[in-house]
Amino acid sequence: MKKIIISLISLGTFIALTIVACTPSDVSPPDFAAIKDVKHKKQTFFDYMSPLIDEGNKNILSTRKRIVACQAKAELSADDNRFLKRVSEQYSIRSKPTSRQFDFHELLLRVDYIPPSLALAQSANESAWGTSRFALEANNFFGQWCFKKGCGIVPSRRNPGSSHEVRSFTSAKDSVFSYMHNINSGQAYRSLRKIRLELRMQEKPITGTALAAGLIKYSSRGTEYVKEIRSMIRTNRLFVYD
Repeated sequence: MKKIIISLISLGTFIALTIVACTPSDVSPPDFAAIKDVKHKKQTFFDYMSPLIDEGNKNILSTRKRIVACQAKAELSADDNRFLKRVSEQYSIRSKPTSRQFDFHELLLRVDYIPPSLALAQSANESAWGTSRFALEANNFFGQWCFKKGCGIVPSRRNPGSSHEVRSFTSAKDSVFSYMHNINSGQAYRSLRKIRLELRMQEKPITGTALAAGLIKYSSRGTEYVKEIRSMIRTNRLFVYD
């Protein structure tokens, strides 16, 4: 769902036309189920989700830029230390809050870009193109779980003895940001982060197709899930979003 803002500026006999496409980050999702044309439904889904993913990446890369700047300093300021301590705690990295004792390698391994193609494919897959019960009732577009009673929605097919719920979010944006943090901090996706680091070191593009190899533990389907995500990226040409 996009709003088009058009401004006309008279410059003598010329007119400058500026068109800005903007998607409010907290706008409610469109009624995807009501869109019967498959191609239109898919494009509407991507148009809705991609600005949220871009916003998440912008925040991550801004934080990463400051980490790199701190790493280059001979001496960290009190403000630098507070910043690094906060980010270390946010990403579950154990570091002593004193100058030069932060784990910069681990910080930069975790605080990094998530290819939009990967996030788009996973969100489409996990939310059934925005039509699943969890997307509609809980703004959960990535199938994320939680383990505190009342934190979300109880799955109708939850195995006996299981206590997990499908987490509720106040907005789709919160779901996107939580997913990105999960990929960047969860122990299950350490292999994904290593693949990303290797691509950076080799100065190669960080693509969703490459990073999908690190999603073995995202689903109980393992390698079949990885194949499905890669197929969705390829079929829908999602690499153009990276």
